[in-house]
Amino acid sequence: MNFYLPIAEMSANIFLFLGMGAAVGFLSGVFGVGGGFLMTPLLIFSGIPSAIAVGTEAAQIVASSVSGAVAQWRRNNVDFKLGSVLLAGGIVGSAIGVQMVKILRQTGQFDFFVSICYVTFLGIIGTLMMIESVNTIRRSRAGQPTSTRKPGQHSWVHKLPFKMRFNRSKLYISAIPPLAIGMFVGLLSAIMGVGGGFIMVPAMIYLLRVPTNVVVGTSLFQIVFVTAATTILHASQNLSVDVVLALLLMIGGVVGAQFGAKAGDKIKGEQLRFLLAGLVLLVAVRMAWDLVATPTDLYSIGPALGRF
Repeated sequence: MNFYLPIAEMSANIFLFLGMGAAVGFLSGVFGVGGGFLMTPLLIFSGIPSAIAVGTEAAQIVASSVSGAVAQWRRNNVDFKLGSVLLAGGIVGSAIGVQMVKILRQTGQFDFFVSICYVTFLGIIGTLMMIESVNTIRRSRAGQPTSTRKPGQHSWVHKLPFKMRFNRSKLYISAIPPLAIGMFVGLLSAIMGVGGGFIMVPAMIYLLRVPTNVVVGTSLFQIVFVTAATTILHASQNLSVDVVLALLLMIGGVVGAQFGAKAGDKIKGEQLRFLLAGLVLLVAVRMAWDLVATPTDLYSIGPALGRF
C-alpha cells in the first residue's frame, strides 16, 4: 500500500515505515534508548533525503520522549534545575545546528556531513561500549565486582567556577559542564536527528556524577524541549519536517516499544550493552560503506536548494 510523503516528495510503502517504527521501537524498549541514532540512518537507507530524515526524526523523538518524561516526573526522578541548565545549552546548540544544516544544504554537502558525523560518533561510542561491556562480562564470569568506580569520587569538573547547588541530584558543581553538554547534545540533535541520550546519559553519570535514578528523567526532560525547538526551527527555516512520515513512525514505535520492554527484562545489563554496542557499530560500518561504495546512480537531478 503506497502513500505520498508531501515534504519528502516521494511515494513510499506505508507498511515499510510502520514496520521500521515498530522495529526501532522494539529496540528502544529493549535497550532503553531513544532510537534516533538508529531511525535516522534507516530512513536515509530507505531513500528519504538526509535533511528530511533528520527533521522528521526530531519530531518523532518529541512524541516518544514525552510519555517517558512524564512517567519519570511522577516518580520524582527529574532534577528540574539541572535540566534547565542543560536545556539552556541545548537550545543554543540546536539553533546553531539548524543554521549549519541550512548552510550545508545550500552548498550541497549536508548528506556527506551527516554520514561523517554518524560514522565518527557511532564508531567511537560503539567501540567504547563494546570494550566496557566485554570487560564487565569477563569480571562477572570471574566473580569480580562489575563496577570499579568509587562512589563520591571527585574529578576536575568539581573544581570549575560558577558553581550551583542542584538539590535533587545532591550536587554542588559548576554550571559550565552541564551547559556545554546541553549545547553539544542540542547541536547533535539538529544535525543528526537524535535525542542525544546516548551521549548525555553517560556524560551525566560519569562526568557530572549525577545519581543514576535521576539521570534518565532529567535527560528526557531536556530532550523533550530541545527536540521540540529543533523541530520548529527545522520546519520553519529548512522546511524539512514531514508530519505524515513522523506520524507513521510514532504509531509503529509505540507498538514496538511495548514488546521490547518485555524482552529487555529477560536479558542481563552487560549483555544488553554488548548487543547495543554491536548494533551501533553495525550502523556505523554501513554508513561508512555508503561513503566509499560506488553509488547506483552516478548522477542525479534535483531542485536547487539555495533559495531556501
